[in-house]
Amino acid sequence: MPLFSSEALVLRTYRLGEADRIVVFLTSDRGKKRGVAKGARRTRSRFLGALEPFTCVHVSYYERENRDLVRVSEVETVRSPLAARDLGSLNYIGYFAELVDECAQEADPNERLYRLGASIVEAMVSGVSIERLARYFEYWLLRLQGVYPPAIACHECEAALEDGGAWISAREGMFLCPSCGELREGLRLSALSIRFLHDASRIGPADLEEISWSIQISRELEAAHSSLIATHLDKELRSMRVMRELQN
Repeated sequence: MPLFSSEALVLRTYRLGEADRIVVFLTSDRGKKRGVAKGARRTRSRFLGALEPFTCVHVSYYERENRDLVRVSEVETVRSPLAARDLGSLNYIGYFAELVDECAQEADPNERLYRLGASIVEAMVSGVSIERLARYFEYWLLRLQGVYPPAIACHECEAALEDGGAWISAREGMFLCPSCGELREGLRLSALSIRFLHDASRIGPADLEEISWSIQISRELEAAHSSLIATHLDKELRSMRVMRELQN
C-alpha cells in the first residue's frame, strides 16, 4: 500500500464511529481525497487542530487501489485561517471550504484550484480585507470553472465595459454592455465593479488593498457571484445561507 505526501487544503470532516473522522481534503498534486483519520476525535489526538476547514496542511496518507477512502497517517498544520487578524474573517471559512469542495473533483488533479485556496488563506492571515478577498475568490473560482466570461467585454458588440458598466447574465454566462443588455435578464454592474474585476484578473490576493474598493462594488459583485454560483451548482450553498443570516 503506497504512501503519498503532499500539501493539501482541508475542506471538511465528519464523524466515523466513536473515535474517528472522515477527512475531505484537496491535495496540490492528486486532486480531492477522502480519508479516515483514526482517533481524530480523541482528546489527545495527534490530529488536534489540523483538521479545521480551510487549513493548509502537509498530509501523508496510504492509498489502496480500488478503495474509495485513503488512510490518513500524518497531518501537520502549515497555515490556519483561525490565525486571521480580522475575527470577521472566521465567518467565511466554511463558505470558502464548501465552495472548493463543490468545485473540486474526486482524484482529479487541480493545482490551480489548490493554489487559489492556499493563497486566500495566506491573505486572510496577513489581514487583507475579507470582503475584497471573498469577491476575488469567487471571481477566480468561477473563472477556473469556466463560468466567468474570460474577457471583460460585451459578448455581442465587443465594446469595452470599464467606462459604462455592464449587465451580467448568470443564465447565459456573459457580459453585455448597457446598450446590448438593457432588454435582457441580468444584474447590473457599475464601471467600478468592472474595474475591480479587471484589476483582480492581474494581481494576487495579497495585493487587493492596493486597488479601488467600495460598499457598492461589494454589494454588486456579491449579488452577481451568488447568482452565478447558484446557476453553476444548481443549488444555493448551505454556508451562503448561514452567512446571510449572520449579516442580518
